[in-house]
Amino acid sequence: MQKRITIFDTVRGFTMLSMAGFHACYDLAYLYGWDMPWFTETVFQDIWRASISWVFLFIAGWMCTLSRNNVKRALKYAAAALIVWITTTLVSVDDSINFGIVYCMAACTAVVALTRPLLKKIPGSWGIAACLVLFALTWCIPKAIYPLPYLAWLGFPSPGFVSGDYYPLIPFVFMYLTGFFAAQAAQASSLEAPAWAYANPIPALAVLGRHALPFYLLHQPVILGVLELVYSVR
Repeated sequence: MQKRITIFDTVRGFTMLSMAGFHACYDLAYLYGWDMPWFTETVFQDIWRASISWVFLFIAGWMCTLSRNNVKRALKYAAAALIVWITTTLVSVDDSINFGIVYCMAACTAVVALTRPLLKKIPGSWGIAACLVLFALTWCIPKAIYPLPYLAWLGFPSPGFVSGDYYPLIPFVFMYLTGFFAAQAAQASSLEAPAWAYANPIPALAVLGRHALPFYLLHQPVILGVLELVYSVR
């Protein structure tokens, strides 16, 4: 039986906490009007956001090489994305989340499930290089506006499109596939994973990393509930 590489759980758990901190800062700055220029007026916000989402996508891409059923994984992510969209649309605390990070996980996992026989023919190192180049080249595509309806999911938002969290297939599928090809390259190598990759120095983070999706679904309601409670008793 293959040992679990717990470093992925630990990194994902740490990234979940980072995400909660990011959203707490976002809520304080944009919903509660705190003066936080270091967050709202500098590139730090973009760097922090990327350090979270890119790690999620890379690890998810790696993990799909170990999954026995990527169709099931894609459907699970899609159901979670639907819950997020319905909830954020009904509650209307901020802009509803259309095609956010969980949708991106679902779409990217579906792409791998449908094309895996073809992807496995590409050498891992070549795949990594190609995907990183494509990610860089297509990075700005969803930042523009296009006179094309119904293609925001792909990366071509129309003039009326709004979302509180936007991760379309282009360019983010290429970060996901970078993780896929990195795993493929590692599996093709005869090298054994280092001992620290199997270690579990912070069990709480590893447990959190193994339950990332429920944490994602619950953390914002909890943060907003706490903030509302604090503000109601002031």
